[in-house]
Amino acid sequence: RIISKSFQGREVKVIFLAALVGGLAPFCSCEVIPFIASMLALGVPLSAVMAFWLSSPLIDPPALLITASALGWDYAVAKTLSALSLGLFGGFGIYILSGMGMFSSPLKIMENTQSCCVSDPFQGETMWKFWDDDKRIKIFRSEFFSNSLFLLKWLTLAYLLEALMIIYIPAQLVGSVVGGEGLFPIVAGAFIGVPAYLNSYAAPALVSGLLDQGLSAGGAMAFLVGGAISSIPAMTAVWSIVNRSTFIAYLTFGIGGAIICGIFFQIYSTVIL
Repeated sequence: RIISKSFQGREVKVIFLAALVGGLAPFCSCEVIPFIASMLALGVPLSAVMAFWLSSPLIDPPALLITASALGWDYAVAKTLSALSLGLFGGFGIYILSGMGMFSSPLKIMENTQSCCVSDPFQGETMWKFWDDDKRIKIFRSEFFSNSLFLLKWLTLAYLLEALMIIYIPAQLVGSVVGGEGLFPIVAGAFIGVPAYLNSYAAPALVSGLLDQGLSAGGAMAFLVGGAISSIPAMTAVWSIVNRSTFIAYLTFGIGGAIICGIFFQIYSTVIL
């Protein structure tokens, strides 16, 4: 509630801040989900959450160095700019759509949505010393175990799917589909990269090999961005916590942003490199 109040009247500034902080946070598309759920539950605007959500899995200082080592600084800097741009793209996209009345309640309705203090958990005074009241202690214990079990259940499934994909679907097989020149490899790179599990540490080496086999620069960037933004395991966990419209927006901004980043990097590589 305090975080939510601190954002009131400053949503535009917070979108910029969230995209910047996300670019520094070392979370993959699965690791970021508990933070997303917590921020939405606290009442943080979806626009700011989306900015953080999209930029966080793309880059962080170690991933920047790994990308530079495998692909060069042009790719590393472009991916960093893509992370910030994609965060702003998603954040302001949600901001505009929210102004039209969409995304008023992004989280799925849970079985127990009551508050131990007031009917609306984001109004009234916060009772910090809940341990002084037996009733509040009971509610705290119940909510703690309920939320922990919920996250454990879905994240366990997400990481299990991730492990199965790594074992049975070689990244080289996925990546080989996006080879070639033109617009198609860029679009294919985004659409294939999103469901595949390609984190920011392992993907640069794979993409380096694909570039040697003739993959275009734009296709490589779309594949890098799309692969980092999400995966089937991450989508499974996301589906469990947000409603359908928020889920569709997450995928739309992610895939659309990956395609746009790929197109711009293809233009840059054609003109400059």
